[in-house]
Amino acid sequence: MYSSGRLARKDHTLQFVNYDGEKRDLPVEQIEDLYIMSEMDLNTKLLNFAAQNGIVIHFFNYYQFYTGSFYPREQLLAGNLLVKQAEAYSDFEKRLDLAKRIIKAASGNIYRNLRYYNGRGKDLELPMKQIEHYRKKIDSQRGIQDLMGIEGNIRKIYYQSWNVILDSDFEFEKRVKHPPDNQINSLISFVNSLIYTKVLTEIYHTQLNPTISYLHEPGTRRFSLCLDLAEVFKPLIGDRLIFSLLNRRQITKDSFLRDLEGLKLKKEASQMILAELDSRLKKTITHKELGKSVSYQYLIRLEAYKLIKHLLGEKAYEGFEIWW
Repeated sequence: MYSSGRLARKDHTLQFVNYDGEKRDLPVEQIEDLYIMSEMDLNTKLLNFAAQNGIVIHFFNYYQFYTGSFYPREQLLAGNLLVKQAEAYSDFEKRLDLAKRIIKAASGNIYRNLRYYNGRGKDLELPMKQIEHYRKKIDSQRGIQDLMGIEGNIRKIYYQSWNVILDSDFEFEKRVKHPPDNQINSLISFVNSLIYTKVLTEIYHTQLNPTISYLHEPGTRRFSLCLDLAEVFKPLIGDRLIFSLLNRRQITKDSFLRDLEGLKLKKEASQMILAELDSRLKKTITHKELGKSVSYQYLIRLEAYKLIKHLLGEKAYEGFEIWW
């Protein structure tokens, strides 16, 4: 929601009223999450209603930086799974095994992105070989930090290849996060935060606890399991969206504003990115194992279900990898 105003409960649904007095009803049965990108007045009545209906609310500040989420009380509690989830973290070998599986899937999807553009006339043979070199080292790592080092090397090579992939006048040398130092880093940070929040929404609809993670260290003020699963989907959903936006000139240097506080996307640009992301999340593929069409967004929930089966000892987790 980009317009400023008041969001409130009205009978059995939600109603948004902007500061000009214009009203719009939001059918609650069609909403899983809300994105607040503007000044918004809320009250506890609204939050209680959102919690009753399992609606996660994500908040972003003026610079499109993700600031936090209203995460309703979990409705799908499972004490046995919580114990298993904690055990898999506290048992170092189990944690390391899961972390490796996540990195294998994430790096496999990175490799597939490079292969996709290499097959379309971009010379990416060298970074593909370099990434394959590091991928072969994943199984031999004996610590989480060592594994993160491998992941860091892969991402460094990957980001350096973006100048080959992109048909734009942007120059991109390296990933800088806090704060983003140029337009592409700002775009990556914004899109990655959207992927993170979508993963959080999907985890909410499972019995997983989002604060217990395996690749990323659990900590205060963050849902670290979302960071783990987002690694798998950032190349497929986030990066491919960025490539498309830039190569089609939907995002240009004119899409950004710089002021004394830093760099930000213009309102129209961030609105367009959210609309494009929503369209991609609704896109479907034929799932190889299920034999039916599933949306990209539902792939994220399936990933959470696969992790649950792993934790319960039903089936070893294999992270989602692009096959096309």
